[in-house]
Amino acid sequence: MSLQQAPQSRVFVELVPWADRGRENHVVSGSELLPGLRRPLSSAQTQTATREVHVSGTAELSASPDRAQVAVLVSSTKETAAEAKKSVCRRLDYITQSLQQQGLQAENVTVTKDFRRVENAYHMEAEVCITFTEFGKMQNICNFLIEKLDSSVVISQPQFYHTPSSVENLRRKACLVAVENARRKAQEVCNVVGQTLGKPLLIKEEETKEWEGQIDDLQSSRLSGSLTIQQKIKSATIHAASKVFITFEVKGKEKKRRNL
Repeated sequence: MSLQQAPQSRVFVELVPWADRGRENHVVSGSELLPGLRRPLSSAQTQTATREVHVSGTAELSASPDRAQVAVLVSSTKETAAEAKKSVCRRLDYITQSLQQQGLQAENVTVTKDFRRVENAYHMEAEVCITFTEFGKMQNICNFLIEKLDSSVVISQPQFYHTPSSVENLRRKACLVAVENARRKAQEVCNVVGQTLGKPLLIKEEETKEWEGQIDDLQSSRLSGSLTIQQKIKSATIHAASKVFITFEVKGKEKKRRNL
């Protein structure tokens, strides 16, 4: 999973509540202020007013697909129903046994069968759908089946995809990294102005984006269905971006007391 550098964002820092210090001792008749002036904050208000730093943070992460599905199709057309069934079941048993020997769990293998009459013959089809979590093992098994079985067995190209938990985990990580980037930025701002970063007062995820990786359009049009495994994985890779806005409390530097 890759992490790209977040673009620079605007930072607004408010360290001291506003007060017109040049007119603190200026006497104004009545209770109203002169146009353009604001009443200076009292010392108590100045001490209790919250000083804040407002920052935004962004993050972009990507995740490769964590599942792949391959379909193996076995078919036979014979003059009698028994011969058609026998031809398909013999190869089907060989396929399922080979998958078990390779360590595939039963819940990752689904077998469906279809039997029908075609004119004066009988036709039977069996489809084995296999879900893989290890893509290297997937390639080894597919190569093995192609080598051992005849041309009547058709093996589909792998279809890569993400499980819902994988997508949700990517979204969550993108948000957390964006928050960490914003916190680090706020910390650096406080260091520059000689202040201490306090607790967060507001955390808001303002924007999220998701998209799948795309290979070059020209390359895609030329290769069409003959993409390599790595190109298929790249094309199925999901990217997620998150932008957050956080308000932190700002505290003054505590003076160290000297022991007398």
